[in-house]
Amino acid sequence: MAPELVLYNTRTRRKEVFHPLEPGRARVYSCGPTVYSPQHIGNLRPYLFADQLVRALRMAGLEVTHVINVTDVGHLTQDDFDAGEDKMEKAARETGRTAGEIAAEYTQQWLDDRRRLNVPDPDVLCRATDHIDEQIAMIRRLEEKGYSYRLADGIYFDTAKFSRYAEFARLDREQQIEGHRIGEVEGKRQSADFALWKFAAEGVRRQQEWESPWGRGFPGWHVECSAMSTKYLGERFDIHTGGIEHIKIHHTNEIAQSECALDVQPWVQVWMHEDWIVFDGEKMSKSLGNIYVLEDLVGRGWLPLSFRYFVLQAHYRKQQNFQDDAMAAADRGYRRLLAQAADVRDAEGDPDAAAAAPHRERFRAAVFDDLNAPRALAVAGEVARDASLTPPTRRELLLEFDAWLGLDLVRVDPPSDAQESDPRIDGLVAERQAARARKDFAEADRIRDQLAAEGVTIEDTPQGPRWRRS
Repeated sequence: MAPELVLYNTRTRRKEVFHPLEPGRARVYSCGPTVYSPQHIGNLRPYLFADQLVRALRMAGLEVTHVINVTDVGHLTQDDFDAGEDKMEKAARETGRTAGEIAAEYTQQWLDDRRRLNVPDPDVLCRATDHIDEQIAMIRRLEEKGYSYRLADGIYFDTAKFSRYAEFARLDREQQIEGHRIGEVEGKRQSADFALWKFAAEGVRRQQEWESPWGRGFPGWHVECSAMSTKYLGERFDIHTGGIEHIKIHHTNEIAQSECALDVQPWVQVWMHEDWIVFDGEKMSKSLGNIYVLEDLVGRGWLPLSFRYFVLQAHYRKQQNFQDDAMAAADRGYRRLLAQAADVRDAEGDPDAAAAAPHRERFRAAVFDDLNAPRALAVAGEVARDASLTPPTRRELLLEFDAWLGLDLVRVDPPSDAQESDPRIDGLVAERQAARARKDFAEADRIRDQLAAEGVTIEDTPQGPRWRRS
């Protein structure tokens, strides 16, 4: 019997069998990038995780609609306090460019990097600046129902009127109610209250501001996700993804405004959150300057999909430490897996269904157990090097597995640099080749036997010798 898809639900804090609201169809929303600067590899992990989810849903036989937003307005430098500059406006001021130019450049960089990592474009990519009317409409619904109030700098959501506000993030509501924090907006009724609409400062002309029923200004960060997700997925939908940093504020606020505006509970069935990539123990962030972009990894000689392989080595709910040694090891591991898969890419004949079945079952069980990528990757590695399986069987399994892994394991023309690189082994293989050229076969055999004792097999091909680990 096929395993059921089990996912960890942040809302309930437990693993649950996934049952879509609409039979045969899953609707998924993922919080997207804020495009005021280059998207680093830490920014890419959320979308590799979301891609794992979407592929698993499709593996389970579901039709999927995946929506991702692009935040190109409203994300303030001090969002915890509804204060500071809009990140897009700040970037424009510092660079002398328009906010639109900056957003277009970094949205394209993000899309290009996703494609290099075999992450398909979402079914809907929606930009906050293209949906101002929808955000205004949601704020008006909240206003009409008495959930908002006006301050000198904007319209705010009154969290005291939503009794379940603290539930999602398991917040200490009493502590929140006590006093304000330094940097807080003056006049807020509760510390947790958040901006729905911010007024443009008097005498300051922003690049991004719009007319509204409350005056000229711009939307708060949280309202864009509520407005756009419901536009494309309906007033209730199946799964919402994002980073763990969103749980306490951004997603808590999304739930509050959405459930109040739409009169639904729960607004989203399943909430899923991935942990961070850290750099030597610290969160990777632009403000700390400890970032790599994907092109930096390529410049170091690592394949783009080696980074996807790196991410697959950890479960999405586990923090992952990025270090040069770990990335180099992932690159070697990926190249080795590609070389092993290349051995069977042209295999002809019928696969052995009985021999394939237990491997297929183990792989699906790993994927359906809350997207257990390390376990699934291990099964793929075992199949790639299992000499007891016929080449057509290995090829069929690797093709099936790769529909979820997304590593281009079996393709018509594998990259010329797919073979694993190891300077010492490369040197010994070159010495063996030189010995063969001068007809010193005893020396060539000695080197071959030395490598075989280390578990390294040499294959002589018309294109030259290739080696792989057993």
